[in-house]
Amino acid sequence: MSKTVTTTSEEGFSATNEIRDFETTIDSTGEDAPDTLESLLAAYGSCYVPALRVAGQQRGVDDMGRVEIQTNGELNDDDKLESIQFDIRVEATVDDDTAEDVLDRADQLCKVHDALKSDLHADRSLEGDAF
Repeated sequence: MSKTVTTTSEEGFSATNEIRDFETTIDSTGEDAPDTLESLLAAYGSCYVPALRVAGQQRGVDDMGRVEIQTNGELNDDDKLESIQFDIRVEATVDDDTAEDVLDRADQLCKVHDALKSDLHADRSLEGDAF
């Protein structure tokens, strides 16, 4: 199995991506659409949500309820990602030990986490009873 995305740029630094029956635009300048790093951070956070929910179920938190991930990517002097931070808030009540177990398992399940070089894996925190 493979995944295929077709990226097309007619001019400038903006590109349209055809993903199955969907279309997204990414503008590396960030002027007309999210830039490339913002898009990567969004994909990482979006991938982490189902990983977190499944990890919670596997670690005794049957329903996370609302999940909110604020993803922050720190850039180096060359405007490349240097670090990523997830601040995760969930509706469910989760004690500290369970939260750490859930996060460790979510790291194993998240496909984007697996695809990133290890020094860019997100540092993360999880806050229960957040809503």
